[in-house]
Amino acid sequence: MNDRPTYAGRMGIRKSVAGSAGTKIAPKFASNYVRTVLDHAIDGFGPMKSAVSTADAKLVDNLGDVEKAIRGLIRLHTGLAGVQGFVTNLGGVAAIAIAVPTNVLGVTLVQCHLVAGVAHLRGYDLEDPRVRNAILTCMLGEETVDELVRRKKLPSSPMTLATSPVHDPELDRLVAAEVTTELFGKVAGRRVATLVGRRIPLLGGGVGAASDGMSTYQIGTYAAKELKDRRLRK
Repeated sequence: MNDRPTYAGRMGIRKSVAGSAGTKIAPKFASNYVRTVLDHAIDGFGPMKSAVSTADAKLVDNLGDVEKAIRGLIRLHTGLAGVQGFVTNLGGVAAIAIAVPTNVLGVTLVQCHLVAGVAHLRGYDLEDPRVRNAILTCMLGEETVDELVRRKKLPSSPMTLATSPVHDPELDRLVAAEVTTELFGKVAGRRVATLVGRRIPLLGGGVGAASDGMSTYQIGTYAAKELKDRRLRK
C-alpha cells in the first residue's frame, strides 16, 4: 500500500506547518519588540551605523540637499531590505519557523533605520518619545494608518503624533503593540503565500527580495511624505 500523501495532502500539510509556525512564534513577540529594534536602529547595531550617521553621510554625499539625501536613503534601504529578504527566503518549507522571525527582525531593523534617518533629516529629535511613536507609526504604512485612525485605534497621523503638545505614555504601548502585530502578520502572510516558491530556493529568495524591497520603498516614501520638515514650520 502506498502511504505517501497525495499532492492535495502535501499542500494541506504545508499550510498546516505554516499556520502552526505563525501561531507558535507570534506570542513570543512582546509589545516591546519594536522598541528594542528601534533603539538598535537609531543607535546602530553591528555593522549598521546609527541612523543619524547614515543620514548625515547621505546629506554630505548630496551636498546638503535634504530631499536628495532622503531619496538616497530610500534607495539604500530598499536594497538592504531586498538582500535580507532574499537570504531569509532561500530555505524550504521546513525552515519557515526560523525564517519568519529572522525575516521580521531583518526587515524591521532596516525599515526603522530608514524612517529614523528620514525623521532626522527633516529636523526631528530622535530621542523625543513622540517622534519615536511617529517613526513606528510610519512603519505601518499609509493605508493601515488611515484605517486605524478611522477605527479610532490610533489617535492621529505620524506627523501629528510627532508634534503633539505632550507625550502620552499609554500611546507608547498601543503603537508598539499595533506595529508588532502588523509587521509579524505581514511577513508571516507573505511567507505562507510564497510556500510554493520555497520548493525552488532561488525563486523563494527572489520573491522575498522583491516583497521586502517594495514594502521598504513604500514605507520610506510614506515617511518622506508624512514627516514634513520641522525647520520650515518655525
